[in-house]
Amino acid sequence: MSELGKALAVLGVALVVVGLGVILLGRMDLPLGRLPGDIVYRGKRTTFYFPLATSVVVSVVLSILMYLIGKWRR
Repeated sequence: MSELGKALAVLGVALVVVGLGVILLGRMDLPLGRLPGDIVYRGKRTTFYFPLATSVVVSVVLSILMYLIGKWRR
């Protein structure tokens, strides 16, 4: 059971770090979510939003970050 406790503690700390990162990025006024290539359709009573370009940018950044972490751990 101590392994499960350690895993939950690490997961909790990781969630706190990610949450703080999201809060800080929100205050930096980055154009994520408003990039050219993000699809927005506004109808009379509905709005459809699909952040295509933002998803690609976030995916590339996370891929590079994971690659660097993998190289660092070896």
